[in-house]
Amino acid sequence: MKHKDNYPLDSLNFTEKEIFLVEDIIEESPYSGKRKILFMDDQPYIRHMVAKMLTYLEYEVEFAKNGSEAIEMYKKAKESGQSFDAVILDLTVPGGMGGERAIGKLVEIDPEIKAIISSGYSNKPIMSEYEQYGFSGAVTKPYTINELSEILSGVIMGRSLTLHESVKILYS
Repeated sequence: MKHKDNYPLDSLNFTEKEIFLVEDIIEESPYSGKRKILFMDDQPYIRHMVAKMLTYLEYEVEFAKNGSEAIEMYKKAKESGQSFDAVILDLTVPGGMGGERAIGKLVEIDPEIKAIISSGYSNKPIMSEYEQYGFSGAVTKPYTINELSEILSGVIMGRSLTLHESVKILYS
């Protein structure tokens, strides 16, 4: 069995601690699994790691390398009646379109899009004021499988969240 990006699923190795955390998330979250996610990041190793996380959480996931590719994939999926339940976009893509530029075009295609901005730069205004840019949530890299699941679940359920807010909810 293979993942959509041809990663062998038996190569998705997790530690016992990660499996324990993921199993707890799957049991508690009504929105893990059986949902379609579009993930955009220019770094292959990040796409691979997120593939492992989302596949383990039983999400169907497709990948884009830049904003232009994500826009085309989103548009085709929507036109075919098989829309994505959520989109995660990397803020910056050197030499290409990043999430900040891509979200405007995605909102034109689907004003109800559920999009999460992702970045290693937590001090950028878009990360705290994500709703003003058209996003439903924000997550700062690096993030754990638990944090990713919480953000996705919240956004899919219609709550706007940052990683910090979801961690407070998780541990309160």
